[in-house]
Amino acid sequence: MTSTDADHVATTRTFYDAVAEDYAATFRDALPAMPLDRAAMAGFAGLVGEGGKVADVGCGPGRVTAYLASLGLSVFGLDLSESMLAIARRENPGLRFEQGAMQRLDLPDGSLDGVVSWYSTIHTPLDELAGIYEEFRRVLRPGGHLMLAFQSGDEPRRHEHPWGHPVTLDFRRMRPERVAGILEGAGYTLVQRTVRMADTAQGESTPQAFLIARTPG
Repeated sequence: MTSTDADHVATTRTFYDAVAEDYAATFRDALPAMPLDRAAMAGFAGLVGEGGKVADVGCGPGRVTAYLASLGLSVFGLDLSESMLAIARRENPGLRFEQGAMQRLDLPDGSLDGVVSWYSTIHTPLDELAGIYEEFRRVLRPGGHLMLAFQSGDEPRRHEHPWGHPVTLDFRRMRPERVAGILEGAGYTLVQRTVRMADTAQGESTPQAFLIARTPG
């Protein structure tokens, strides 16, 4: 990891360490209110298969990890933020959560059936995405599946002092077709590309994108 990467990762970790409890409380009931998002996860789980080994990379407070587990996947969560991980472990004592960075996963080659990155690459500069997708591919078995979720758009949104905390972070939006091209350049085959409109009842202002891709083999 370069010094620039390390600076970016440290900024993201500091942000989520600061806001973890407020973030978890604010979005506690978000997933149950999003049937289309849950349907996307169910489709991914069906592709991976019952008992498939999956990493939820950038798991935050663990709500997505827990939902994937309820779909029959053998899933664990990974996150930069120890404060987020503390919430995930507290709320999901039967699941495994570990600290780590997606830029360099502490996992053997080909050890996973699936990787989920649910809004966790949205703080990554676009020119660094290919390297992250290649790292995901390294830990996936041949024919393994990757699922990405992110906001669709062009302009980033900067969050300054959320809930009164003295931290700032950019939330990057990306065009699904561009992300699909980066995935294909990293050796994946695109399986599904879905975009749903913004759910204003949930405070969204942009469409949301869900991509599933498969490794060769």
